[in-house]
Amino acid sequence: MDRKFKVIRGGLDSPLHSDKQFISAYITDTRLMGVTGLYIHWGIEAEDLSSDFHQFFYFDAEEYGFETYKSIVGNNIEELTIIESALLGGLGGRKVKITEDEACYLVQEYAKANGDLSLPMPKGKEEYEFILQKNVVLTVKEKHELMNKMCDPIHSDCQAINYFLMRCFGRDYYAAKYLTNGRIPVDIYSDYPISTLCKNSIDVCDKENNSYLCESLVECNGKYHIIISEITVDSLLISGFKRRSDFKVSAAEAAMMLSRPEFITVYDLQTDNDEFIDNSLAEITTNAMMTIHENGRLFLAFNKNNAHVNKEVFRLNEDVYGMFYISDFGQMIIASYNVKGILSLEMDLRKSPLKEYLSMTAKYEFKEPVLYEFIQSDFDDFEDFLEFIRE
Repeated sequence: MDRKFKVIRGGLDSPLHSDKQFISAYITDTRLMGVTGLYIHWGIEAEDLSSDFHQFFYFDAEEYGFETYKSIVGNNIEELTIIESALLGGLGGRKVKITEDEACYLVQEYAKANGDLSLPMPKGKEEYEFILQKNVVLTVKEKHELMNKMCDPIHSDCQAINYFLMRCFGRDYYAAKYLTNGRIPVDIYSDYPISTLCKNSIDVCDKENNSYLCESLVECNGKYHIIISEITVDSLLISGFKRRSDFKVSAAEAAMMLSRPEFITVYDLQTDNDEFIDNSLAEITTNAMMTIHENGRLFLAFNKNNAHVNKEVFRLNEDVYGMFYISDFGQMIIASYNVKGILSLEMDLRKSPLKEYLSMTAKYEFKEPVLYEFIQSDFDDFEDFLEFIRE
């Protein structure tokens, strides 16, 4: 995440050696996606300091454990918003309040995971070391209650199935088991390495028994497989899981399976004030992540929730509702995968401070995505790029 963080401190060592009083904490309810964000707010009381200490943690349940840590002393709302948006904005979840014990338990558990996976701890350990030293013990019931807080509520069989397969292929068996009735194996694909569920199609197999046939496209290190499973659901819990068949597919075949239309609008941008542009986009993209590329900056605008999991055909990349690409050569290109999305992005720009500096030059509908190809190309101008790929 290529956001610039400026950490404001009230004296370099103040949060390290001062007494801290717990004020509040929240966890994102995105555990079933495999990643969660934790925020803890402490009050600092010392002889020469009375302030607030804010900590942000980013956890990955599959491969990276306790992955990222950021903090800030004081209550600079702009800085807090920047950190929260950059670190947690793309998760698409609700913020759920949790207790001090629950928050500290999570930090300790993911820190243990780093040790088990031989992963280094994130920078800033001296700031969260006091949490690791706390004596926190949760009962089995309390752990289950915490898991409930961390998980998006299940509303349909399709949602349960998609989350379940996602967790199984990610070898996140604790979360996979949480979605079952507790009486079925969850490791029937343990001969596969940790894999990403890119797409899953669900069809009714046996309506009377609430059984479904699932065709899953999974990816690991650039290699793709189609995996067919039979899954039974009872009262929104997975009650049956059978392995049917599996076979390799090429990257080209996978790309065809994942392909979808892309709607693009191109503008001439009559300002090169990066700070003004970024601040304007920040106002209209509350859940966004910026990445830096050779010829520009790309803002990914994420959905506010993970409703894309609750579908008969799940696509992992449907968590993005739109993209803003600002080239270094005076163009802004916006893109979405549906008409409603592109119209929404255009409306957002018309309401933003950028409207005075934008002049629409073209609108396109493509059968498959092209924006990323342009970003990765050597072309400065989008129109020149289109002429080239049309030849």
